[in-house]
Amino acid sequence: MIKVIGVRFRHAGKIYYFSPGKLKIHAGDHVIVETARGVEYGHVVIGVKDVEDDKVVQPLKPVIRLATVQDDEQADANKAKEKEAFQICLEKIKKHGLEMKLIDAEYTFDNNKVLFYFTADGRIDFRELVKDLAAVFKTRIELRQIGVRDETKILGGIGICGRPLCCHTHQSEFLPVSIKMAKEQNLSLNPTKISGVCGRLMCCLKHEEETYEELNSRLPGVGDYVTAKDGSKGEVSSVNVLRQLVKVIVTLENEEKEIREYRVDELRFKPRRKKAAKGSAADEKALKELEALERREGKSKLNDN
Repeated sequence: MIKVIGVRFRHAGKIYYFSPGKLKIHAGDHVIVETARGVEYGHVVIGVKDVEDDKVVQPLKPVIRLATVQDDEQADANKAKEKEAFQICLEKIKKHGLEMKLIDAEYTFDNNKVLFYFTADGRIDFRELVKDLAAVFKTRIELRQIGVRDETKILGGIGICGRPLCCHTHQSEFLPVSIKMAKEQNLSLNPTKISGVCGRLMCCLKHEEETYEELNSRLPGVGDYVTAKDGSKGEVSSVNVLRQLVKVIVTLENEEKEIREYRVDELRFKPRRKKAAKGSAADEKALKELEALERREGKSKLNDN
């Protein structure tokens, strides 16, 4: 076991581990650490804890120091400079007539580099833009093309749940999501209702997926025939996944039909996966297009890495 702290940096999705050494560091503190980009100002999101050696990328770098008042002032000054850099870059993009949307600008802590994040439909030839920006800022320039999920992660927002977006707050990496998860959770298959602010499938579809898979595996499917402990037999009309209740259409002795509700443990049936729900033809088409976008962006992400 080894003692570490978890640090997050601006625009960095992952949480990175560093050795606290003999420093007393707590979640919420700011620290100065050395990274592949140079000296960085980071926010501690995980206080000192023990983790297994094989879960840490070696060599584990130590924290240089807890951020001082001067470091905090430097970070605030960088943020002010980033606003100016953003406006200058917007003007240069317009001057060169480039089809790109600027999302944010970021100075490294030591001002050794300025990074500009943007989105675009395809590849952009920004070589002349970089030359112009380098002439203005007199430092290294990096333009980084990102996807719509990354854009939303940077800008933040409020989800349909009324809370700040997961990707902008606690979620360190994007979760793999699919239409199958929405079907498993009996959600509407209208793309507008299962898509997030970014226009892609909501990351939270993944949060309860394992629970729904487990609960669904215990239930009969709609249309299945079941036998109750009281001897009644009938066809399943609907199920309540979370409460594990099943509504059954029972045929009485006089041939009349009655809907009765049973707990799943009161029924006998052959367990099988639930039938996949279907949406309208228009929704199905939109879902296929959404899935194609998800796959394309997933492959692009792998290639970038």
